[in-house]
Amino acid sequence: MEALPRGRIMRGPEAGTSAAGYERYKALGLTEKDLLEIYHNMVLTRLLDERMWVLNRQGKAHFVISGRGQEAAQVGSAYALRKRVDFVLPYYRDLGVVLVLGLSASNVMAGVLARATDPCSGGRQMPCHFGEPQLRIPTSSSPVATQITQAVGVALASKIKREEAVTIVYFGEGATSKGDFHEGLNFAGIHRLPLLFFCENNAYAISVPLTKQMAIENVADRANGYGFPGVVVDGNDVLAVYEATKQALDRARRGEGPTLIEAKTYRLIPHSSDDDDRRYRSREEVEAWRKQDPIERFKLDLLKAGILTEALDAEVREGVAREVDDATEFAEQSPSPPPESALLHVYFP
Repeated sequence: MEALPRGRIMRGPEAGTSAAGYERYKALGLTEKDLLEIYHNMVLTRLLDERMWVLNRQGKAHFVISGRGQEAAQVGSAYALRKRVDFVLPYYRDLGVVLVLGLSASNVMAGVLARATDPCSGGRQMPCHFGEPQLRIPTSSSPVATQITQAVGVALASKIKREEAVTIVYFGEGATSKGDFHEGLNFAGIHRLPLLFFCENNAYAISVPLTKQMAIENVADRANGYGFPGVVVDGNDVLAVYEATKQALDRARRGEGPTLIEAKTYRLIPHSSDDDDRRYRSREEVEAWRKQDPIERFKLDLLKAGILTEALDAEVREGVAREVDDATEFAEQSPSPPPESALLHVYFP
């Protein structure tokens, strides 16, 4: 990808929907094995998410927050990263991101059930508040958008140290209404940091629609005010997301500064296990988006291209189902954190 003028808005790659157009994966440097691995991670993200909600309804998981419907944005972007090199600051919906990076289904489920075997916090943090130093995932904070300014600090440190690493920070479009977002983009633009801002625009900040959050059409348009490119990409097309992310990462590694990617997608279920989305969006709207399910869309593309067969798909899903069952059993049999660990690593000024 050639260097982009600072402040330019560009559109992400067009979605490929035909078997003939699906040869684009070769131009991206991906193999058929890569595509099947991407598909496996998307299916694992979905089935693990569904199991988490079942456990919540059974009273075993006290709180669950979902990224269902956002699997293409998460897996596609994470697959472009250099594992254990790049720094990743996910937000609470980013189950697909951390699975690609190396957290196992058992790791995730231990956190959901607040068990001591949870590698992120030993079962003492809110579910899906990820953090794993070995995977270069800094510990998550609960307040919305705080990870953005934290990511700026990480990227600045990498630049000072002249490291190869690029930092990527994930957030929803609701976070772009916070001061952290604007301060982070401003500082990153001024100092041309090796940083990728990745917005998963799922159309709602809890119950607040996009039109009530911002007076412009695209979050990516805001990059123009901070002197670096903004990219709008189809967040339900996993390869389009991969391509846009790879281009932005390559640009950052060349020393050309940050990029803001806006992946337009949709969450298919309520904001959280405590939310009733029927109060703020119609069933017709949700069902219309279900027809654009990113996993079914990718599956259809793989079938058309002859990379996936119905028999292989059944095998993948059966294997993932066993993986989720094993993860659930592991977490349920794991011990709870001891009471005396409640204040471990808690800072008191």
